[in-house]
Amino acid sequence: MSGILGSVRAPRLAAFNAVAKIAAGLGLSLLLLVTIDWVSALVALALEAVFIAWSGIGFRVLLRRTVAIWIAAPLAGLTTALYGVASGTTYVQWGLIHVSDGSIALAIAAALRILAIGLPAVVLFITIDPTDLADGLAQVWHLPSRFVLGALAGMRLVGLFLDDWRQLELARRARGLGDTGRIRRFVGQAFALLVLSIRRGSKLATAMEARGFGARADRTWARPSRFRARDWLLLGGALLVGATALLVSIAVGSFTFVVR
Repeated sequence: MSGILGSVRAPRLAAFNAVAKIAAGLGLSLLLLVTIDWVSALVALALEAVFIAWSGIGFRVLLRRTVAIWIAAPLAGLTTALYGVASGTTYVQWGLIHVSDGSIALAIAAALRILAIGLPAVVLFITIDPTDLADGLAQVWHLPSRFVLGALAGMRLVGLFLDDWRQLELARRARGLGDTGRIRRFVGQAFALLVLSIRRGSKLATAMEARGFGARADRTWARPSRFRARDWLLLGGALLVGATALLVSIAVGSFTFVVR
């Protein structure tokens, strides 16, 4: 797989339809957002660990792609512990900071829930090829072809941004402009990248119009995209993980509806 989205090779996940992966991630996330307790998040994480291990994605690749989630989860938990709703025994109270049993429990639940929602979403998302996604959106979800093709072209261009940024940086260094003033250099390069992106986007839009991509007529697709039995199994498995987590939470009495 290649492209800005599907840059991770995962043969076991490659067989699934791209829209099935998106639907599975959304379905699991919606179920886990129903409650804010830590039990459901922990159960979901344990079940997701089996799926992540089965996916075949290497540990280093997974860690590199999910580093933002591993940073965000404890930070969110810390913020919730310090400023969350106070209840039970109070341990620290100073100004706006109020650490109590309730805020600590909510902090643990928030951190675990970020991991439970974010990790499987990243695993599914990084294995999606942009072209496969466009085929699925148009043929399975029946979205307008103009929107799908425009989005696909945009996703393909995103992959060029990093290369453009490196080329601009090398060019400025060759001219002696990249040795001092990091903030000013960043602003200048960002503006140059914006101009370059607008020019490339305009050329791409003109080329696509010239080749008939803007036509409103029914379009044929080179690669068929079908929602097969294995895709239903992936979606059902994701919903089963979320439902199991909720049922366990209800069984042990820790279920806390997100809207009170």
